Amino acid sequence: MSWWWSGAIGAAKKKFEDDDAPPKYQSVALIVGVTGIVGNSLAEILPLADTPGGPWKVYGVARRPRPTWNADHPIEYIQCDILNSDDAQSKLSVLTDVTHVFYDTWTNRTREDENCEVNGKMLRNVLNAIIPSCPNLLHICLQTGRKHYMGPWESYLKFAHEPPYSEDLPRLKVPNFYYTLEDILLEEVGKKEGLTWSVHRPGVIHGFSPFSMMNLVGSLCVYATICKHEGVPLRFPGVKAAWDGYSDCSDADLVAEHQIWAAVDPYAKNEAFNISNGDVFKWKHFWKVLGEQFGVEVAEFEEGKSFSLQEAMKEKGQVWDEIVREKGLAPTKLEEVGNWWFVDLELGGDCPLDTMNKSKEHGFLGFRNSKNAFVSWIDKVKAYKIVP
Repeated sequence: MSWWWSGAIGAAKKKFEDDDAPPKYQSVALIVGVTGIVGNSLAEILPLADTPGGPWKVYGVARRPRPTWNADHPIEYIQCDILNSDDAQSKLSVLTDVTHVFYDTWTNRTREDENCEVNGKMLRNVLNAIIPSCPNLLHICLQTGRKHYMGPWESYLKFAHEPPYSEDLPRLKVPNFYYTLEDILLEEVGKKEGLTWSVHRPGVIHGFSPFSMMNLVGSLCVYATICKHEGVPLRFPGVKAAWDGYSDCSDADLVAEHQIWAAVDPYAKNEAFNISNGDVFKWKHFWKVLGEQFGVEVAEFEEGKSFSLQEAMKEKGQVWDEIVREKGLAPTKLEEVGNWWFVDLELGGDCPLDTMNKSKEHGFLGFRNSKNAFVSWIDKVKAYKIVP
């Protein structure tokens, strides 16, 4: 049975033994955005002994210094600001042995035309440094997302396609930096004979990264911790459509496995794929799970009484400092670990679903039980002492 068919939490679990001889690498990965929510999963999975295409040598690139929660992955960490073309050229062009690029990063600006410009520049800087310098480069994975079908933040869902979303839907007639990245990818890949590509479009990602700008699970853990500390019930900050309706998500480890599959499987080349867990859930059920995991009372949902978590958390910085101090947690500030705007956005309406048919037809049968995975990510946030 194929590695990506297992569907289990942490499908790739086989670690290197202490007495194993140093591996002779078959593939060399460059993870751009290695401290992001999927990049961190790739850094954990790629070096494992049973990962397809391996043994893998792994470079990981990020703008900030390496955090402690990423430090136990056996990768070569490179601090590099890829928005700076000189920094990208000097630090990435020397990595001449790279065979596969996993591009899993982005930055956010106020307007979408600015997003198109700055994110396009970042990708070009990476590809301009890597493609001419790496004679054995085989494949580039680009992660975008479901906003491909829903539109950018400034016109979110105003011009969206009708779900479920399939990969053959036409582009929306609005600026979208995902489209810019795809166009740059195809342009640059076309300059090197035999170089292939894949595009990966997850929905809301459930995973672990205190550096992520859209970390839903981590933010909810922090919110539940504050409710527990203050002795107040855990209120749902969303609307009835999110509470009662069906939602789906994309497990970060599954997204990583999907990218690895596309990088090494000949049937996945030069295609764009959705990637979600393959099941659905309701937030009214997950909310009870969240309350149980933190031992906090769950408030009854009251229709018409939704509230903004971003507003509710504005004055909680000192509360969080107190919790960190009392519980001996990893030193963080509330604004670093709480993406409140994103929670408000995701729980402020229903969740348009995608379809995984194309991935399955091309051979990827991986999946996740979203409830079990939700608990496993909560456990990981606790294990790294982000929350008690």
